[in-house]
Amino acid sequence: MHIQDLETPSVLIDLDIMERNIQRMQARCDALSIDFRPHIKTHKIPDIARRQLEAGAVGIACQKVTEAQVFAEAGIADIQIPYIVIGATKTRRLAELARRVRVTAAADSLPGVEGLAAAARQAGVVLRVLVDLATSIQRTGAPPALAIDLARCIDSEPSLHFGGMLVYPSTVDSRPALLEVLQQLDRDGIAVEAVSGGGSGAALEAAHFPELTELRVGTYVFYDWSSVGKGWAQQSDCAMTIAATVISRPDDDRATLDSGSKALAADRWADGHGHIVEYPDAHIHTLSEEHAHVDLSRCQHKPAVGERVHVIPVHTCVVTNLHNQIYGVRNGQVEVEWPVAARGLLW
Repeated sequence: MHIQDLETPSVLIDLDIMERNIQRMQARCDALSIDFRPHIKTHKIPDIARRQLEAGAVGIACQKVTEAQVFAEAGIADIQIPYIVIGATKTRRLAELARRVRVTAAADSLPGVEGLAAAARQAGVVLRVLVDLATSIQRTGAPPALAIDLARCIDSEPSLHFGGMLVYPSTVDSRPALLEVLQQLDRDGIAVEAVSGGGSGAALEAAHFPELTELRVGTYVFYDWSSVGKGWAQQSDCAMTIAATVISRPDDDRATLDSGSKALAADRWADGHGHIVEYPDAHIHTLSEEHAHVDLSRCQHKPAVGERVHVIPVHTCVVTNLHNQIYGVRNGQVEVEWPVAARGLLW
């Protein structure tokens, strides 16, 4: 099938670019002697994860337990969940999953550690746990003193195995706090198997963070317009585009596409909602649910009603989760149609 035969909006993945991205990131980690663990929240598709593993990845990272269950069913045997899992139902499913595949969880509080321990005891497993260290983004993560206490608690709990430290993003400004923790754990005689870093931007700093033993990166597989804006990638590295159709030209300087927030996601970079490849001076300034509102005033040439264009989205991970399927394309032909197997699995 030719890509022009697809209805719009449709998500297209340039397979040549995606494959190059996979090889480049794996080569970066190999050169640094760091294990690579791609984060599948970007694509949510087992076939793409298998391609990443075949390139040399040691396992995958999933954001939620339900995602991990999908990938375990697909035969992937080493899964890390860096997301903090809280609640008896979720931790029970997590521990039960650890009976089938190698699972690594994360914690940043004593209640979190206690919940994981209780679930592991009930399931009859020893659950590997990383301590999530606080960083500059102030999302999750324990400050150094608490991180040390949590590592001691995990190390002393028979149903848990202390696997090391989790850092996100693993930018060099996080290194002093990590060193404080590592030095104290060394004095305590507590072994640190892994220091797991993450972030597509942080991958560019990994060479300056020698304590890292592992890197988790998701966006790199497709990249997106915010990655370009942040200097992480070039436009030529962006594998994902959304094929859209111009459905209205209300006046000479305006166009409307059939791809609103339900197709492109509501994320913004700078002052826009994506980059139109064929019309780089166009500006997607507003999204409603089913429409993209485009300013053409800076364009020398302008699209006609019925014309098909391709939008590089601002945030590729969210776009994947909005669509039932995405299409792998090469040389204008659809080579593979992927159901988004873990779409909507948010708990």
